Amino acid sequence: MQFMIVFKETDAEVARKDDPTAAPAYWGAWGAYMNAMQDSGIMVSGNALQPPRTATHIRVEGGKRQVQDGPFADTYEHLGGYVIVKADSLDEALEWASRAPCASAGSVEVRPVLPPPTAA
Repeated sequence: MQFMIVFKETDAEVARKDDPTAAPAYWGAWGAYMNAMQDSGIMVSGNALQPPRTATHIRVEGGKRQVQDGPFADTYEHLGGYVIVKADSLDEALEWASRAPCASAGSVEVRPVLPPPTAA
């Protein structure tokens, strides 16, 4: 079964990416985590995302499109990236999710992947 592991980071964690003193430890932890997932064979695919300031939100209300650049000001956590894993159980996916560097400073969400609908 496939699961999506979604990494959510706080503003403080996002800021570490560009901080010259914190960035090596930040990227080193993520690199080690991703390498461990790849080496185990559990990882199917995944991507990190550009910083929240590059995001664009769209909402359609009353047939009108509303576009807002950047993250919402009241957002506590930001989507940092995701991976798709092939695990034997939710417990196995949760075990990998708990090892993510942002699990202790942000949060990690795990969801089963919905198989594509079959044609009728």
